Amino acid sequence: MSTGMLILTVVAVLVFFGVAQRVLDRMRLTDRQALVLVAAMFVGTLLPNVELGRVSVNLGGAVIPLGVCVYLLVTCREGREITRTLIGTALTAAAVYALSVFLPDEPEQMWIDPNLLYGISGGLIAYLLGRSRRGAFICGVTGVMLADVVNALVQWSRGVDQQLTLGGAGLVDSVVISGILAVLLAEAVGEILERIQRGKKPDPQPAAGKEGAR
Repeated sequence: MSTGMLILTVVAVLVFFGVAQRVLDRMRLTDRQALVLVAAMFVGTLLPNVELGRVSVNLGGAVIPLGVCVYLLVTCREGREITRTLIGTALTAAAVYALSVFLPDEPEQMWIDPNLLYGISGGLIAYLLGRSRRGAFICGVTGVMLADVVNALVQWSRGVDQQLTLGGAGLVDSVVISGILAVLLAEAVGEILERIQRGKKPDPQPAAGKEGAR
């Protein structure tokens, strides 16, 4: 089982036991919807890719995650969050693409699987730029995919007949890790900040009558 599939399994277990309820509420998803999406992504990755010329698209690793991103973006009620998310997606894609340019051409020369590195890097960058749970997930998922598209366009412009694969093989690991990690960071940091804010609030003063009675 790949890392991406393992993460999806863990997410499904957490959702089933209600541990991820708060995160799902902030992303405007119910437990049932989340379980259906995770199951669809898991099964979709096992299906053959859809071939569209030089583009190969995987249902579970690309189509479904992008559909979730579109839903989350449409349900954003603040124009500022939408703008920040779109800008964050572009910057995440640029950062992941730049990372791929400077990495060795041969994966064997790296101490970590490049797809895992792209996913982790994308998740960290997406959190910093997306901030909200929805924005972080959108930046993480679409940013990594957009980086793949940019890389393919650059190769095609150089005359290299390279196939663009979205969400297939190990690339699903990058997408899943990036999106999930971004959300987890947003939730963890958000929870810490909320607790700090609650700790700064002064304790309520006792009523005057009670003070006089004492």
